[in-house]
Amino acid sequence: MKAAYIQQFGGPEVLQYGDLPDPSAGPGQIVVDTFAASVNGADWKVRAGSYGQARFPLILVLDFSGVVSALGAGVADLGIGEEVFGVLEAGRDGTYAEKIAVGASIVAKKPSALSHIDAAALALTGLTALYAVEDTLKLRSGETILIQGGAGGVAAFAIQLAKHLGARVITTASAANLAYVRDIGADEVIDYNTTDFRKVVNNCAAVFDTVGGDVALRSFAVLKPGGRAAFIASGAQPPKADRSDVTALRPAVGRDRAHLNRIVELYLAGAVRPPPVTLYSLSDAAEALRVSESRHLKGKLVLRVR
Repeated sequence: MKAAYIQQFGGPEVLQYGDLPDPSAGPGQIVVDTFAASVNGADWKVRAGSYGQARFPLILVLDFSGVVSALGAGVADLGIGEEVFGVLEAGRDGTYAEKIAVGASIVAKKPSALSHIDAAALALTGLTALYAVEDTLKLRSGETILIQGGAGGVAAFAIQLAKHLGARVITTASAANLAYVRDIGADEVIDYNTTDFRKVVNNCAAVFDTVGGDVALRSFAVLKPGGRAAFIASGAQPPKADRSDVTALRPAVGRDRAHLNRIVELYLAGAVRPPPVTLYSLSDAAEALRVSESRHLKGKLVLRVR
């Protein structure tokens, strides 16, 4: 099979495109012929070695959409030829490839109304937003939430989800993306290049930060007493709050069919829509990672695999 992979950690130049052995389905697994794979913010960090040791050759990336081509022992709820999407098991990469083996229990059937490209774009972004907003922050109708970095894939899903739940949504974005975040449902938008959000936002019940760094630390200031903040760009642990009357949380993003089915439910109900997609071929994965590393993009980067 063709794949984009690395034999060592490093810059964009270490990503190779070539042939690797086809995977086989072990017990409880399926083999998926990959049609699309998403590019995520952590992928270039994996390539660079930021997460430590790996076995080479290492195929990058987590989320995918495709068609079941083989069944392992014990798999009875999926069939060959069915369209599925999902995210690989935690700690695994490998979807920049024409075929992947994955546990059957953590993939979901893709509805025909959702393209492979859009399913791949929604998989990890949707899982992350669901675990953060619904499961970790437990956002309720009538609450106000500040979502940092609203034009990104995870944040854009979170904006739509929060509106669906009945919350008031404030978000930050660059001037070029203000119209986009308004269009997907944000009630109030802040240009982070011209305005310090702490001067115009206060008394929020919740914050969801997808940016990290100093933005994460400053986000505690907008919370009301008893407020809670979830962080996905500050490492394995949330940043420490500079006040004692708020809660800092780090969502644990799991892998399960129920949350993927929740993404499908929200999509079919019209509550969320796929992000704008910039499409690359699998052979151009190195360039896609260069763009992702710049961090200034709207929506998602997706590789068309076949």
